[in-house]
Amino acid sequence: MAQEDACPQDWREARRLRAFVLKQQGWKQQQIAEALGVSKMAVSLWMAAARQGGAPALRSRPRPGAPRRLSDEQLRLIPDFLSHGAEAYGFRGELWTCARVAQVIGWEFGVSYHKAHVSRLLKELAWTPQKPMERASQRDEAAIAQWRSDVWPELKKKLIWSIELRFLSMNRVFICCPPS
Repeated sequence: MAQEDACPQDWREARRLRAFVLKQQGWKQQQIAEALGVSKMAVSLWMAAARQGGAPALRSRPRPGAPRRLSDEQLRLIPDFLSHGAEAYGFRGELWTCARVAQVIGWEFGVSYHKAHVSRLLKELAWTPQKPMERASQRDEAAIAQWRSDVWPELKKKLIWSIELRFLSMNRVFICCPPS
């Protein structure tokens, strides 16, 4: 099978090849753009590439960059490791952070990743990023609950009164004849 007859790798490539076929059939660039839902400039760029290298110039190319350090099977194993919990790997607390996941990947596969790249890997695996809750170790939940029920309602009333008073103080009558 020739390269030109091969199936497109993705929908973008299929759209570019369809534009090329339509151009060969005598369609104008404006008509092609409207039919494919793209800009006239995109069609113009595709046709310029096709004039230089034919239909193969419209094919998708592999993305530049270094090859992935983990195989697809290794990537599929990451959720299994994470399902054991962070404490199973000696971390304090059950929260997975990107830095912790990077450390586990290093331990399990001997591959080091930056935590920013780990977040991309986790997104690819449909794992949501978790953000650690930063709370003081000496935090007293009972005292906080009591403050919210006893002190906060009174402060809130005073705050509302001070806002109303400030609004009234801007009123022209209040400025001329302030209350005693």
